[in-house]
Amino acid sequence: MNNAIAAADRGYTGRKRRGTLAQVLFRLRKSPLAMFGLIFIVCLTFVAIFADVLAPYPYQKQNLVHSFETPTKQFLLGTDEFGRDILSRLIYGARISLQVGIIAVGIALIVGGMLGAVAGYYGGWTDNAIMRVMDVLLSIPQTLLAIAIAAALGPGLFNLMIAVGISAVPNYARIVRGSVLSIREMEFVEAARAVGSSDLRIILKHIIPNSMAPIIVQSTLGVASAILNAAGLSFIGLGIQPPYPEWGAMLSGGRQYIRDYAHLTLYPGLAIMLTILALNFLGDGLRDALDPKLKR
Repeated sequence: MNNAIAAADRGYTGRKRRGTLAQVLFRLRKSPLAMFGLIFIVCLTFVAIFADVLAPYPYQKQNLVHSFETPTKQFLLGTDEFGRDILSRLIYGARISLQVGIIAVGIALIVGGMLGAVAGYYGGWTDNAIMRVMDVLLSIPQTLLAIAIAAALGPGLFNLMIAVGISAVPNYARIVRGSVLSIREMEFVEAARAVGSSDLRIILKHIIPNSMAPIIVQSTLGVASAILNAAGLSFIGLGIQPPYPEWGAMLSGGRQYIRDYAHLTLYPGLAIMLTILALNFLGDGLRDALDPKLKR
């Protein structure tokens, strides 16, 4: 009897209690769409990392003799107007798209997260000042704001990541602020104040780690939005410039030939669509898996 009670106190109920990550993965496996999204993103990340090995040809290699070829054994997805292999450019494009998406979300998360945490923790005039600025930015459509920033900074990979990241800052600020408002009055925060912890330590060590669930979900969905916005900016000439193989730029380059050579736009469009779809499926699955009401 005593052994059973001791086992229960240690977290055993006939089997070891699952860790937090294991619980999330266990619930995530219940969603086929979320698992599809996870597997797709893992495979895409693998392709992006090993693009130099997996791509049949260098992305910038031109061969005008093979211009506008439809899919063949030599060129599995055909070639573009300069005779460049589309499959190779899609593989290298995955590296650029994921890089832009992840770094842009990182910028938005760091800047917006800190602003939201400060606003929610201190409240009062600090909250009002920060959130009114965020409200002004939220009144501008995110894509339009990204276009304005990219136009001011100029085209290029680095400027593209900054433009997409800054345009998403208000969303993360509001989400983090909402989480902080619900956590800052909890007992463990009061205990940290009682032992003399500084405000910065409380925010970084206690509040933000306990606000991670909504942040993780928003970050996953945010990567999808960042990739889509980056593709849109490249499509209108404000993002990645040729010859770099960004998917949006590939769409833009192939649109003038779409009637005769639809494959120039079909494959980049499918790559964008499937990546966004997979990230949205994964984000929805993580939202359900991280929901405290569904924990068992």
